[in-house]
This record gives sequence, C-alpha cells and structure tokens, in this order.
Amino acid sequence: MYTSAKPYFYGTGRRKKSIARVRIVPGTGVITINGRDIDDYFGLETLKLIVNQPFGVTGTQGKFDIIANVQGGGFSGQAGAIRHGLARALLQADETYRPVLKHAGLLTRDPRTKERKKYGLKAARRAPQFSKR
Repeated sequence: MYTSAKPYFYGTGRRKKSIARVRIVPGTGVITINGRDIDDYFGLETLKLIVNQPFGVTGTQGKFDIIANVQGGGFSGQAGAIRHGLARALLQADETYRPVLKHAGLLTRDPRTKERKKYGLKAARRAPQFSKR
C-alpha cells in the first residue's frame, strides 16, 4: 500500500449510487480497486475499458498507478465513478488535459439516477394492470 510520503493526485468520482475516491501516483500503470487488482475486481473487459478511458484520451497510459476506493451501487456504476474520479485526478496532475477531457465528456458528472417510486404506482412509472371488468 502507498504511504502519504509519495506525492499523489486525488479525485472524487460519482455515478448512480457509487462514490469513488481515486488517487493517482506516478508509476507503471498498476490499477488497484478496494485493495484488489482490476482483473480480479471487474470481470468484464468493457468495465476495464471504461476505467482506462481517461488515460487513452490524455495519452498517459502506463504513467500512473491508480489506487481507488469505491462504495455503493453495482459494477457498472462503480466503473463510471472511478472513470470520473480518475479524470478529475488527472486534471489535478496537469491542467493542460482539461480541453481533451472536457471534449470527451469525462469531467461531467452523469446525473442519471434511479427515479423514485410514486404512490398509486407499482414502480416509478409502472402502473397497476388495467382490467375492464
């Protein structure tokens, strides 16, 4: 585990119900999520691609190690939260990445969350079954 002696950059990412606290340290590209390797944590390749997207856009693949703590939500939301936090951390590392990250839409927090259930309905919009008789 990394100590605070090494300089690091920090970013908080959110998506759906997930919150990710992401630290990047200059290194070789090792990604650790909740103390586990990314390959152990995310089974799907698409989720790994989502997490690595900010590196691809900025061309910094393999230059930073990621230490992420993520809570809440499912795997898809957690991957999106890590991506958001990573983009913010890269911005702290180098402000010149802002135009490319902004153009790729990685700095914007995705506002889509679960809609609340309304009274008189079975779910957010699902109405009870209609019967003529």
